[in-house]
Amino acid sequence: MSGIVVIGGGAAGMMAAVFAARAGENVTLLEKNEKLGKKVYITGKGRCNLTNDCDLDGFLAQVPRNPRFLYSALNFFSPRDIMSLLEENGCPVTVQRGKRVFPSSEKASDVTKVLSSLLRKLDVRVRLNCGVKGLRTESGRVTGAELSDGSFLPADAVILACGGLSYPSTGSTGDGYRFAEALGHTVIPASPVLVGLETKEAWPRSLQGLSLRNVTLTLSSGKKTLYTELGEMLFTHFGVSGPLVLEASCHLPDPAEGAVLSIDLKPGLTREQLDVRIRRDFSEAGKKQLKSVLPGLLPASLAEIFPGLCGVDPSVPCSQVTAVQRETLLSMLKGLTLTVKAPRPVDEAVVTRGGVSVKEIEPGTMRSKLVPNLFFAGEMIDVDAHTGGFNLQIAWSTGALAGASSADHYEF
Repeated sequence: MSGIVVIGGGAAGMMAAVFAARAGENVTLLEKNEKLGKKVYITGKGRCNLTNDCDLDGFLAQVPRNPRFLYSALNFFSPRDIMSLLEENGCPVTVQRGKRVFPSSEKASDVTKVLSSLLRKLDVRVRLNCGVKGLRTESGRVTGAELSDGSFLPADAVILACGGLSYPSTGSTGDGYRFAEALGHTVIPASPVLVGLETKEAWPRSLQGLSLRNVTLTLSSGKKTLYTELGEMLFTHFGVSGPLVLEASCHLPDPAEGAVLSIDLKPGLTREQLDVRIRRDFSEAGKKQLKSVLPGLLPASLAEIFPGLCGVDPSVPCSQVTAVQRETLLSMLKGLTLTVKAPRPVDEAVVTRGGVSVKEIEPGTMRSKLVPNLFFAGEMIDVDAHTGGFNLQIAWSTGALAGASSADHYEF
């Protein structure tokens, strides 16, 4: 028997190899980089936000695309399971704000060390710097992997865990999509998510580096609201980024151009309450110019350009602001709008949207519906989630399920 071949040594691939080997199978893990888990090393800015300590319903609520497909995988290997696996193997974890889970050391390398150690203990053959050119098939089944050095590695089953297109420097260059398409699978075109957004308006660039906290960001397309949430965002040299914007990017329409972002700068106040506040401030300011009063409402750099965005002279005395001008200021404070030009390039994205269609994968096993001894795991499947450890948990869960299923007595 040739055993199980796992292609891709990231989070999903390592976990798939662990679970296949735990079932007593002969497992070979192929990784084209010089080390395992290169993307794991950079998650959470090197701290490794490895999962989120929420329940199943809470988790699925953070998955905007094909959430129900993950039901079986998350039940098979849950956030609590990865936390337990790490702690039982010498890597304590800590739950932080937003139920985000990190290794207590806040070193991503500690997570990879645990998995590498498990692979060694389970006698998994890890082949680094080992590229794969394609998969060989016979009678509708995969028979093994054709390697970049011209050799052939036979397999009883293959697990594809090659990643998407995000962070190509880590090895995610779309190889898995090519392998899947060659075997007849539908691959949804990859696009960037959890990524900054370029805006048609130029003024955000003048605010580069300004972070807004406790604002509400709403993404809409036409009359349809696609996303709305309270949190933090950032102005950049290309438009906007930060936690709220990254999440909003998961909900962009296709095409994204023309979608509208609306920022409520004062979500803690109703429109009526804010109107009372503005009237009071203007009354107390008297002959003071508008530009000298707005810093009491907004960060200084935004306050400086805000009158211009509203079409109001910044030097007008507060006592001379007309009712129409005040209404405009109020409307902009409660709904400062930006028009999306495009998401940033995929090589800047945290994860990739798109990949192998979930319609062609058995959710209870991660097995291909087209090729009976082929399995999928991780980002190359067409699922993606918000920030907070959810995407890495998807990799752990789908990897674990694919590994265990591939070793299920070869009942393919």
